[in-house]
Amino acid sequence: MQAENKPVVVVGSINIDLVANSERLPVAGETIPGSNFQSHPGGKGANQAVAVARLDYPVRMIGRLGDDAFGFQLRAHLESAGVDVAGVASTPGTSGIALIVVAQNGENSIVIVPGANALLTPEDLDANIEIIRSAGVVLTQLEIPMETVQHLAKICSREGVPLILDPAPAKELPQSLLENVEWFTPNETEAAFFTANADGGTSTSDPARMATTLIGKGVKGVVLKLDSRGAYLASRSGMAEPISSFAVNAVDTTAAGDAFNGAFATGLPMQMGPMESARFAAVAAAISVTRPGAQPSMPMMTDVKRMLEKTNGTQS
Repeated sequence: MQAENKPVVVVGSINIDLVANSERLPVAGETIPGSNFQSHPGGKGANQAVAVARLDYPVRMIGRLGDDAFGFQLRAHLESAGVDVAGVASTPGTSGIALIVVAQNGENSIVIVPGANALLTPEDLDANIEIIRSAGVVLTQLEIPMETVQHLAKICSREGVPLILDPAPAKELPQSLLENVEWFTPNETEAAFFTANADGGTSTSDPARMATTLIGKGVKGVVLKLDSRGAYLASRSGMAEPISSFAVNAVDTTAAGDAFNGAFATGLPMQMGPMESARFAAVAAAISVTRPGAQPSMPMMTDVKRMLEKTNGTQS
């Protein structure tokens, strides 16, 4: 298998999002009528795997689903999107579930039940070692057990496979894990969490300083996702450059970060290089916010190429 054809391997969460809309959020003990209900496939791991697949690049996923009806539905959706799910196991019990109530003013209340995601173990990674070895890059998040993420980082380091870590949701990470991360991709809120109290506090208005602080914690490279301000890429080797955003009319920013991560992970094994991969990811994220939903908003490769041609590489 040639390097440019090596798949992206995503290790992470797979959820079903159950979304109810209401005029307002209920208070404790209150029952109120809802105006609409929808269910959507979700989970950061699954979102990012679908983002890669929509870009017409090979992607394989390692994760766990429950043996409930949602598990069958989620597996079928991933397969239909083009994700290789040979590494996705089934376990007795429920799949990951997010219960979401959204008020008319945009406020929401969310309860996440990890379900099968909490049962993804280091042994699952060992059982799928050939999938990991086949990867051009491995992409993971923090919606699975920390011991599994740490074990994955050790495997990637041992096997010489670059690891991208999307540190969401933000939580304390051991330096031994960070030292095995090739690219660390926090958003501004997550970056602030990881750089808090460093050198007397790090301002979110100074991405260069935040990136420098994060690299000082052990990671080899950082891509800060700055929403409408684009991104900032820096590496231990001295690379440091802002990535401008693309001007679009945003309608829904849900999973824009997942679109970015999936596209960035796709660009690297396509031999784009870090800077070009980050620009490619910025385009994918920009397109995603012009569409509603999470996985349905992920752009196709033709969408990204069309936008690049339309803008002729010019960013805002």
